[in-house]
Amino acid sequence: MKRSASSSTILLTKRLALAMDRLSLLLQRFSLSAGVFYTGQICGIHHFERDTQRGHVHLIKRGPVTLTGGIEGTLTITEPTLLFLPRPDAHRLIADDRDGADVVCASIQFGGGGRNPITDSLPPMVLVPLSDLPGAQALLDLLYDEAFTEQCGRQAALDRLCELLLIRLLRHCLDRGLTQGGTLAGLADPRLAKALVAVHENATRAWELSDMAQLAGMSRARFAVHFREVIGDTPADYLATWRVTLAQGLLRAGRPLKHVALDVGYGSASAFTRAFIRKTGKAPTHWLRDADAEAAAQA
Repeated sequence: MKRSASSSTILLTKRLALAMDRLSLLLQRFSLSAGVFYTGQICGIHHFERDTQRGHVHLIKRGPVTLTGGIEGTLTITEPTLLFLPRPDAHRLIADDRDGADVVCASIQFGGGGRNPITDSLPPMVLVPLSDLPGAQALLDLLYDEAFTEQCGRQAALDRLCELLLIRLLRHCLDRGLTQGGTLAGLADPRLAKALVAVHENATRAWELSDMAQLAGMSRARFAVHFREVIGDTPADYLATWRVTLAQGLLRAGRPLKHVALDVGYGSASAFTRAFIRKTGKAPTHWLRDADAEAAAQA
């Protein structure tokens, strides 16, 4: 009997730990997919177009490299660095014509298309020296080994390793507070994270402000103020935005409108449509048509 009780306790502990894994729950909804498109030495000027559907990663193994374009202006990178542009404008990487630089470049897509709670919570550019990513060296060694040698399965290995590196980067952003409001900022807050994880797990629940405040261990009034200060939305607006964002992914996956409404917590297609229009300015069918056209044009 004692052994059975112990096993139950261990199982419960694992379930609680999984429930509070703030990043995994988010990545289950908005899956991370990397596509490495360049590895090796660059010399001179390399131009990258604006991309509304994907982020860009530039891993600088050896520099110097000068980055131009975007709101950051001109930036010279001299040490091994991971550079992530969640919503990239047109930009250039410039390396010396003689000595060049060693880089790995990849596109990053999150499920849900160009807009999602992960990239929307990050600044236009996340630049992290590799020395600031503790414990990542073994992963980087594997990635470099694949990037700068020719082996079978190389592309698949590179893509998966780049995805792991991005997860390490997102952890770093949560731990260091490298966010600009939104979902990641909330998940970086120990009290708000408890409420957000529960909302993310069960968006269909009829959430009340008191429910969220209780999970956060705060009064209703203090929770509402703190939520808006950190995330930038009221709890009710956040819940509506989260539901609509989930719905957009379901619509793009081909889920019928009436089923999507129920899947994200609305009692009818008409109630869902009204909420969708308030958040996007378009009816779901019109939004889906425009989103598909934009993705086709980007491709």
